[in-house]
Amino acid sequence: MGDSEEEGPTAFILINAEINKEKEVLNYLKSLKGVDEVDLVYGIYDIIAKVVADDIDELNLIVNGKVSKNNHIRSTMTMIAIGNHPDA
Repeated sequence: MGDSEEEGPTAFILINAEINKEKEVLNYLKSLKGVDEVDLVYGIYDIIAKVVADDIDELNLIVNGKVSKNNHIRSTMTMIAIGNHPDA
């Protein structure tokens, strides 16, 4: 997962895309600043994306202002990672 000491807040987003629009959504996500990794997956969700931001406000902007605004995304589930937090 990289060097978590140097990364800002990280979120993993599970995405349901419209049928036959998965690759279009994948390419859209790849073009966004802050989207570190994105893959098509099998199962309940179609795509998983890892988003890394400088701070929680930027993370919110990417997730709610950019990712969720794509017309071919039907639904998302976002999980904010706590990494190697000493209390985890």
